[in-house]
Amino acid sequence: MAGTPNAIETPLSSADGSSPAVIVFENVGISFEEKAVLDGISFQLARGETKAIFGVAGSGKSTVLKLALGLLKPDAGDIHVLGEDVTQMDEESLFELRRKVGMVFQESALFDSLTVRENVAFRLMEEHDLSDEEIERRVRESLSFVELEQTVDKFPSELSGGMRRRVAIARAIVTQPEILLYDSPTGGLDPVTSTTIIELIVKQRDVYKTSSLLVTHRLQDAFAMATHQFDQKANQVKPLPAGARGDIPMGFLILRDGKIIFDGDVHELAQSKEEYIREFIS
Repeated sequence: MAGTPNAIETPLSSADGSSPAVIVFENVGISFEEKAVLDGISFQLARGETKAIFGVAGSGKSTVLKLALGLLKPDAGDIHVLGEDVTQMDEESLFELRRKVGMVFQESALFDSLTVRENVAFRLMEEHDLSDEEIERRVRESLSFVELEQTVDKFPSELSGGMRRRVAIARAIVTQPEILLYDSPTGGLDPVTSTTIIELIVKQRDVYKTSSLLVTHRLQDAFAMATHQFDQKANQVKPLPAGARGDIPMGFLILRDGKIIFDGDVHELAQSKEEYIREFIS
């Protein structure tokens, strides 16, 4: 392989100045056991944008999500989420901020001893002052969105891997978050089930327009997201015309050796001349 392409500089304000970024990383660095995982990275997630993060194992993809949630503190740099500097916030303030963020964990992370209803309702009951009737309405609405309302009384052990992942998405969206974070949402799933999950994420993106960061090792998943759009009238995901961009901005970040070596859309990615990137996407 060729040497590492030069790290890129990313502007920290929206391109047109009209939509402030909901997540901003500025010169962020973090090391574990004296090994630099992220080395001065800068990027932004604009309001309403979805951005997919790629890189080989150990490149820091999931670390980016943990930093955005304030679960880890960087060794250097600044991180702003919804206008708040998460590097300077105490745990109580971080808890309030996390109420505005939905998280789809790798392997779903459902509570085995709770029913689907209780799993999806968990954050509503813990973090929000809502009536039982409102909680039930929102739980069923979220499960209906992922086409699993019939599983409301089942336990996770009674569901397939793909169904558990869909319940995890329902749990993440039930609080109507301003930001969604996905950590390898198709990891460990077969290709057919992975396609179902990606179509569901596209549906969520295009219906609710929630700002999202998505970590994935499957380049084909993000390419599918960038080249398809949810048709609400037909209630299905359809391919975009060749060369067209969807209504919702979809970006790609590629990490290598602690640096961001690419930050752009699918068309810019396809046109990249960097040998490492060409090999990565081939």
